[in-house]
Order: sequence, then structure tokens, then C-alpha cells
Amino acid sequence: MEKATFGAGCFWGVEVAFANIPGVTETAVGYEGGHLQAPSYKDVCTDGTGHAEVVELDFDPEKVSYEQLLDAFFSLHDPTQLNRQGPDWGTQYRSAVFYHSEAQKATAAAKIAELTQAGKFAPKKIVTKVEPAQTFWRAEEYHQRYLEKRGLASCHI
Repeated sequence: MEKATFGAGCFWGVEVAFANIPGVTETAVGYEGGHLQAPSYKDVCTDGTGHAEVVELDFDPEKVSYEQLLDAFFSLHDPTQLNRQGPDWGTQYRSAVFYHSEAQKATAAAKIAELTQAGKFAPKKIVTKVEPAQTFWRAEEYHQRYLEKRGLASCHI
């Protein structure tokens, strides 16, 4: 098993999408990449903690590759929007890949280069940050599987 962590805007819909990928065995939403220890949702929403809303997942690389997860990540949000996704804005909604190994870092950088070269988002530029994984702060329990608990398959974005 391996871990992967992605920030793609509001974490509710992103969690649902990743949870539905065969080979992903566990998901959790939380906060990562900032300076505040043990942040709450209220803290992160101030846009002053530096944290992004993220989904951390466990996956079986024999069933789904990290590159396939990156493909899903780049299809789940607009990686050209700086610090926002749709109507949600602030650094907590930034597009970010938090890598857990040098191999993940290299694969993420190669994927961004591939998408850029192919003009996938042209004329816009991909602004996704590729950062080392830091402490993952699990979000409050009511955020976990938020949409699933409410019988929803996706959110507004």
C-alpha cells in the first residue's frame, strides 16, 4: 500500500471521486501544507493558516498506479485556477500534489510537463504546486465522507 495526497479545491467532491477508483482502499479529508498545528475547519477557512483542503488516500499500486491517480486529479478540478475552484477562493482551495516519495514527485512533475506540452489547458498555465507531504491534519468527523452521508454523489463544482 502507498499513500497519495491531493488538494483540488473543496475536499468533499474530490474525496468521493477518489474513493470510487478501484485500488483506492481508504480516503480521508483534512488539511496540509500550512503552519498552524492541529487546525480546525474554521481556522483553515480564515485563509491564514497556509493549509490546503486535501484528500489523503491509501492505494494498492498493483491495482491503480500513481499516474492514474494523477490523471484523475487533473480531471477533477481546474489546475489553472490560482487559489480557487469555481466559487470557492482562498489558498485553502489551491491545486496541490503533496508527494510521499521522490518517485511521486518525479511522476507529478512529468505529468504536469506532459499536460503542458499537449496543450491540455492552453492557453492557460497549470499552477498546481508539487510539495513534499507534511503533517496531514484529519478534518473533523462531519467532513469525512460528507457527501456520501447525505446521499449525494457530487457537489456544485
